[in-house]
Amino acid sequence: MHIGLIGGIGPAATVVYYQRLCAVMAARGKPLELTLVQADIHELIANNLADRREAQAEIFAELIDRLKAAGADCAAITSIGGHFCFAETVALSSLPLVSAVEPLDDFFGAEGIGCVGLLGTRVVMRTKLYGQLRRTRAIALEDDIEELGQLYQEMAVQGFCGAATRARFLDAGQRLVDSGAEAVVLAGTDLGLAFDGQEPPYRVIDALDVHVAILADLASGSRKLPALG
Repeated sequence: MHIGLIGGIGPAATVVYYQRLCAVMAARGKPLELTLVQADIHELIANNLADRREAQAEIFAELIDRLKAAGADCAAITSIGGHFCFAETVALSSLPLVSAVEPLDDFFGAEGIGCVGLLGTRVVMRTKLYGQLRRTRAIALEDDIEELGQLYQEMAVQGFCGAATRARFLDAGQRLVDSGAEAVVLAGTDLGLAFDGQEPPYRVIDALDVHVAILADLASGSRKLPALG
């Protein structure tokens, strides 16, 4: 199956999606057919912070049309922050849209996790993953959402994580665990910049990996397409 990715939001996340999809498909001995289109991260941030869901959905829909014209069978947004307008995008999409958020609830439930701590954009933390978790409770550091969200935004735009920012995110993860989280969820696809290569004394779940596994299933033909909305 031909996978279409909306990338560029941010650049580092786009690279990681590509690398991990290639690695998973190579491990399965399957070829990867993929097309990538570029979204504007600054435009997304502005629409996200202003809750302009319809405006961003129209932008995504145009990009999905390009993916369809290139032969893609489905599309995915390589940004959990970009899922703030997921329902609105599904309504306009010319291709089935593969969510990065919806599968997380089943994943946490299957792992027997009762409470997760969230790191990501302001909206992701504030809405507890858009209110889509049913089987697992989610918590965030309520007093630090603005600061952590700003740090995440700057890191995503720059595609780089400095030592001070890394230390701040690692400490935030520990405080989430101290507050009752059984695992810390990297609910922002650029957080690998802070956590890759680190070994914190708590469990870390990268939401990107859950999404990539589903996309790889689709690409290799072991999973059926979601219904077109």
